[in-house]
Amino acid sequence: MNEARSALIVDDEHDIRELLVLTLGRMGLRTDTAPNLHAARQMLGTVSYDLCLTDMRLPDGSGLELVSEISTRFPTTPVAVITAYGNVEAAVEALKAGAFDFVSKPVDINVLRGLVRQALDLNTRRLAQPEEAGRLLGASPAMVSLRQTIGKVARSQAPVHINGESGTGKELVARTIHAQGSRAGGPFIPVNCGAIPSELMESEFFGHKKGSFTGATSDKAGLFQAADGGTLFLDEVAELPLPMQVKLLRAIQEKSVRAVGSQNEVQVDVRILSATHKDLAQLVADGTFRHDLFYRINVIGLHVPSLRERAGDLPLLSDAILDRLARAMKRQPPTLAGDAVAALEAYRFPGNVRELENILERALALADGHTIHADDLQLPAPAGMQPPRPGAQAPAPAGHTLPTGAPPPPGADPRTTSPFDTASSALPSYIEEIERTAIQQALQENRYNKTKTAAALGITFRALRYKLKKLGID
Repeated sequence: MNEARSALIVDDEHDIRELLVLTLGRMGLRTDTAPNLHAARQMLGTVSYDLCLTDMRLPDGSGLELVSEISTRFPTTPVAVITAYGNVEAAVEALKAGAFDFVSKPVDINVLRGLVRQALDLNTRRLAQPEEAGRLLGASPAMVSLRQTIGKVARSQAPVHINGESGTGKELVARTIHAQGSRAGGPFIPVNCGAIPSELMESEFFGHKKGSFTGATSDKAGLFQAADGGTLFLDEVAELPLPMQVKLLRAIQEKSVRAVGSQNEVQVDVRILSATHKDLAQLVADGTFRHDLFYRINVIGLHVPSLRERAGDLPLLSDAILDRLARAMKRQPPTLAGDAVAALEAYRFPGNVRELENILERALALADGHTIHADDLQLPAPAGMQPPRPGAQAPAPAGHTLPTGAPPPPGADPRTTSPFDTASSALPSYIEEIERTAIQQALQENRYNKTKTAAALGITFRALRYKLKKLGID
């Protein structure tokens, strides 16, 4: 440690102050101590500290007051709180007030040392990488606000819940929070909670011992152990079944896990980031998501704007995506013609940035020359106006009946073809187009997970596979 670094310790218990002074001194920090808020404020007014540790209960006020003051007046000084054992509510309130992290009494020296190292590394990374959030492109107010918020939450160890529509870049936000924080040197472990079979969840998250169940031929570390010292990103956290929610809550609160088949718990140092496109608060109200787990992972809520909320960002974002795709293909990046820009800006993008990337990648492959025109984009038609497949009769517009006096199809003998025959031949095509639209929308909403898509449509997985093949949907 750098001997020039200093820490302020605020606690009214002499023994606690002595323990912290001794521990931090051995780590090379110069320490000052204060028994109450008044003394702490005086010291903060004259000395610049690299770290502050404060008890929650002080003779002349609450440690939360000090947390708020330091976060406002000295935003580059991490402040951690010391809480009573098991007082989760106090810890959560401190994190919401801007605390970097918390440690419970009796103070675990190893946990304390890890906290101090991360706090000091945070300031080092702040100086070395001040512009990391530039990976999230956009000059719209929504994106400027998002980057600013990310910069603040990255300085904390508080759990962050990221909400936004599918395709908005929630994992990129999580990776940016990790990269800008003190855990950047540790692992970033993403996990899609909706992709793990329920019977394997406990083993995947916490690991298992050899012989603990059929097929457990060796010891295996879980996701929590893999993320130790870093960040565990729980994507689609709303998909966790209720029994697993209970076990996850305990692991987060106790900061320890027990592998399946083991009698011992293992301490883990993990920051939890989570995300979903669903409304967790509504799921809590519906009884499908635990209120206590929601309270624990949603200490800080972060909304990622949809592409529709990012007015003016589309040209910049499109150019950046085309530049990246072209470099990967070892070719010159193309330009978007005026009609292509107008078509993109008129489109609603239900799949957000992910859909934009897919559209531009396809256009890059189809375009002739170095200019992409509107036709190259092949944008889907607005809902209710899907073009017919080649060779199929155009479906009737929504809300209209098929014409009973429609002319016979080309090549048919009008003397032997009745209007009813014509309408009947158009009906299957019309129904297929409705099915196609519903399936494509469900695929987008479920991130092209066929199992979840089938469940959302209320059909079996086998039936979905049949319809995908029948309708020619890739």
